[in-house]
Amino acid sequence: MRLPADSSPLKAVLWDMDGTIVDTEPYWIAAERALVEAHGGTWSHEQAMQLVGQSLTFSAGLLQQAGVDLEVRQIIDTLTAAVVASVQRQVPWRPGARELLEELHLAGVRCALVTMSEGPLARQVVESLPRPYFEVLVTGDTVARGKPHPEAYLTAVEWLQAADPDLALHHCVALEDSAPGVAAAVASGVATVAIPHIVPLPEDHRYTLWDSLSGRSVTDLEALVLAGNAFGSTTGSPVQAFGIAGE
Repeated sequence: MRLPADSSPLKAVLWDMDGTIVDTEPYWIAAERALVEAHGGTWSHEQAMQLVGQSLTFSAGLLQQAGVDLEVRQIIDTLTAAVVASVQRQVPWRPGARELLEELHLAGVRCALVTMSEGPLARQVVESLPRPYFEVLVTGDTVARGKPHPEAYLTAVEWLQAADPDLALHHCVALEDSAPGVAAAVASGVATVAIPHIVPLPEDHRYTLWDSLSGRSVTDLEALVLAGNAFGSTTGSPVQAFGIAGE
């Protein structure tokens, strides 16, 4: 049985989007491949996996290396437009995500979207949901440093604090699917749940590993906060420890 809302240690859940709420990674990979091939190159599965969870600026740089003769901004706009068009045709929801969003809404737990996708795609996904679950949207075009840097998560908490100054990092849980995203959440200091999807993630004491969001509840998230599962206080650089290339 969960705690009453006014005594719950859980005040906010910070959601990644691509791979966590929606399974858009195949859309991104298809858009990347089409763009590279349009410029006479080839795009392998291994190359695509390097981009999962990364900032779009970082991804654009790798696409330029693969032969795409466009400016970074043009690459980002082209990819985003292709993925938005795919989402408009069909929103590929991840198992358990909508159900958990609804339970959090009913429990009075605030939610923030923290994604490296830009505003147009984030808004398309949010508008496809039955309720306005997300109080704030932190997108790749609203931060200077993308994941695996923690800026996006720290920004989300800062924006949430505007309506609740008592909210702190230890009141929050982040939900992520990729290594760069998990590294960003861990580095921010919030309790982090990894739900790997496209790329597997190892067991690690700095975060909690779940197979799926299916069957997960507010009570499960409260338990993480109660356990003090905020691994961002560990020593060393989480970005370096994950072996992730940053910008």
